[in-house]
Amino acid sequence: MGLDAIKAALPEYAKDIKLNLGSTVGTSTLTVEQAWGTALACAVAGRNPVVLREIAAEAAERLKPEAVEAAKGAAAIMAMNNIYYRAKHLIGDEDYASMPARLRMQIIGKPGVDKGDFELWCLAVSAITGCGVCLESHEKTLRATGFTREQVHEALRIAAVVHAAAVTLDAEAALA
Repeated sequence: MGLDAIKAALPEYAKDIKLNLGSTVGTSTLTVEQAWGTALACAVAGRNPVVLREIAAEAAERLKPEAVEAAKGAAAIMAMNNIYYRAKHLIGDEDYASMPARLRMQIIGKPGVDKGDFELWCLAVSAITGCGVCLESHEKTLRATGFTREQVHEALRIAAVVHAAAVTLDAEAALA
């Protein structure tokens, strides 16, 4: 169950991903809530059913229910925000910057968990979806609230490995 099941499902050519799953999520220097919340938010963003199911099951054993919901909420809100803000940025017309989003984002203000942890999860999801505007914004907020570069770096490592597992298992399923 959990990370072990994902590792077992990965093909031999993804041995690095297998090893990195254990060394990023399993032995992270982040708190348990930060690491597993990051992994769960990234599993939701990665959209692979095996990765999501297994990480969700293991995260549920390690996180309070409100943290599970907040991690899923971080992935959900960033699915919207990353598209919106990345598109505004990529269009390259500064007039869009002054236009209000008029999109509901109340979970960001009241996530039900430590706001710093929620910001960390949002940053990790933004790394997966590639929204530079959101990455910059969440990193600045995290640094201003006392998170270290090392903590941000750990979340990025977890995002990279969880996403790589999801991509690899999606590819294997498509080729089967």
